[in-house]
Amino acid sequence: MNAMTSMQTETTTDLAIAMRGVTKIFGSDPQAALALLQSGKSKAEVQAQTDHVVGLDNVSLDIERGQIFVVMGLSGSGKSTLIRHVNRLIEPTAGEIVVEGNSVLALSLDELRKYRRTKVAMVFQKFGLLPHRSVIDNVAYGLEVRGVGREERLEKAAKWIDTVGLSGYENSRTRQLSGGQQQRVGLARALAMDTDIILMDEAFSALDPLIRSGMQDQLIELQQSLNKTILFITHDFDEALKIGNRIAVLKDGAVQQVGKPEEIVLKPANAHIEEFVREVNKARAIHVRSIMQRGDVEPCEYSVPMNARCEDVLPLFAEHEWVGVLDDAGHQIGRVTAKQVIKALARHSPT
Repeated sequence: MNAMTSMQTETTTDLAIAMRGVTKIFGSDPQAALALLQSGKSKAEVQAQTDHVVGLDNVSLDIERGQIFVVMGLSGSGKSTLIRHVNRLIEPTAGEIVVEGNSVLALSLDELRKYRRTKVAMVFQKFGLLPHRSVIDNVAYGLEVRGVGREERLEKAAKWIDTVGLSGYENSRTRQLSGGQQQRVGLARALAMDTDIILMDEAFSALDPLIRSGMQDQLIELQQSLNKTILFITHDFDEALKIGNRIAVLKDGAVQQVGKPEEIVLKPANAHIEEFVREVNKARAIHVRSIMQRGDVEPCEYSVPMNARCEDVLPLFAEHEWVGVLDDAGHQIGRVTAKQVIKALARHSPT
């Protein structure tokens, strides 16, 4: 292991995924194009001079364990290229990827195969299901590849089929299912692998809006009990705000801003991000922890966790004058009123 890899292995063990200066250039002579990029040329200038495409430009990210970390950007921003570096479906032109303290780029082919089977699971936009197999065999497929015996893998598959709400469909063919049901099969297959890290590439974007919202809700609910590290790719800013603990915004392969949802919305780093947030649902971005009245207050009839979003608590004010706010241990640490929520939303609404 070289000095750079050794150093990063030491400094990133508290992280699930760390990317350091990751650059990807597509073309026959990427190193020549890389030199131009590093000299200060833009993505467009590099492409004009070399006919090479910059997929990622010096991307560095820290993704903590147990987070839903969302990478958001428009088509061509590099977000799908980024996620494919984590399981080394794409090799970087430069940079380093460290997962659970180990350099992914230092893995041998045998180690890489084991890594893909045991450390990371992926959910695809197009579902990636096997049409000639039943639902339960699709969910069990990754375990089969791993070498798990049939009885054990079917037992695990059945558990996750039930978890995602598809009990009764075990023996159905995937082509008989709706789009939303097929995506649930894809999610169950990833969960059945029991990896600490799940990669989701535009996983819900092919679904109808109502079904998509339901899948987002289910993912949030599952995460509360599973505490996985989820790297989620989307072009939908509202989706990013709804499910993300942290968000990175990409443009032309480069990171524009990284932060909590409310930080991205309330303090956009540049004009590109301001354009995104101008018409965004602020109630989805602002958490009650940032606007609550802290300290000793009388017990409230109804309480919400401090990470609840304003959009979650607004309906409660139809029956409650205020609601309590609970810390992670379930202790009331304050309260929030309708007036506080409305004031926060008005302050951060476009004029």
